[in-house]
Amino acid sequence: MMEYKTEQEKFWAGDFGNAYIERNQGDALFYQKTATWAKILKCVNNVESAVELGCNIGLNLQALNAMKPKLTLTGYEINEKAAKLARDACNATIKHDTIIDKIDDGPFDIAFTSGVLIHINPEHLNAVYENLFSLSQRYIIVAEYYNPTPVSVTYRGHTERLFKRDFAGDLIDKYDMKLVDYGFIYKRDNWAPQDDFTYFVLEK
Repeated sequence: MMEYKTEQEKFWAGDFGNAYIERNQGDALFYQKTATWAKILKCVNNVESAVELGCNIGLNLQALNAMKPKLTLTGYEINEKAAKLARDACNATIKHDTIIDKIDDGPFDIAFTSGVLIHINPEHLNAVYENLFSLSQRYIIVAEYYNPTPVSVTYRGHTERLFKRDFAGDLIDKYDMKLVDYGFIYKRDNWAPQDDFTYFVLEK
């Protein structure tokens, strides 16, 4: 059985993580993911592989596969039910594991997160940053809620479960990375709305 270091890991591996799956699936969300990746992929060159930390049921990986079928894809997911669904739905290697512990894998041309760093206990965030950096051969992409300073936000009635900050800034400062591009996806976007998050494309 997997051992957890934080309450946040237990939260997402358990019943709340299972309920999240039911709220976050379907053709509309897949389309939104695909539209976002269409913007991001214009900024990266000669990529053949990608790894997602916290892939849930694999919608990002499915979108990437639809757009670039030759990509070698890997995902890590802490929730066992989500990992199984991703394994069944994705043309990808899916690993049921925490992303806080050191990951020996890759390297991959792209290492990325989407709506995952915001749920990591801040005391263990550097461990996830280290995994992103070590797994990435060239690019790191983070698509997360942004705030210029670290802040904790109540999430569906739960405290200490959602943390906003400048994740990209942390990575730039910590690893001397180059900012390639960034963009904001508004929840009222007429074409492919998402939940007010900002994506950043960084390069080693």
